Amino acid sequence: QVQLVESGGGLVQAGGSLRLSCAASGRTFSNYAMGWFRQAPGKEREFVAAIAWSSGSTYYADSVKGRSTISRDVAKITVYLQMNSLKPEDTAVYYCAAGLPTWSGNYYYAHKYDYWGQGTQVTVSS
Repeated sequence: QVQLVESGGGLVQAGGSLRLSCAASGRTFSNYAMGWFRQAPGKEREFVAAIAWSSGSTYYADSVKGRSTISRDVAKITVYLQMNSLKPEDTAVYYCAAGLPTWSGNYYYAHKYDYWGQGTQVTVSS
């Protein structure tokens, strides 16, 4: 069992920044991918960013590339999502996920992840 707990969400003005955290516990993460997804009301859950735990390789959705950074703290078993230049369309519940995708191309798909956090709300005001 893997447990994931997100934090760091909140209300921010457009153009502002937030750093989301995902603290993990449970089984080893040596071969895991850690991802961030988001879901706005009435919309499907969409990929935001992912990181391979062992190598640190990162992957981003086009919608956030260049203004978001995913990183990991191996000692703390924590993944971060730094979001800058936030836009109202970034408003969503953000979920942390962990899984064992068979290759990096699978990092983009929610159904390839096995464990999920409870979500943290990000609201960007215009």
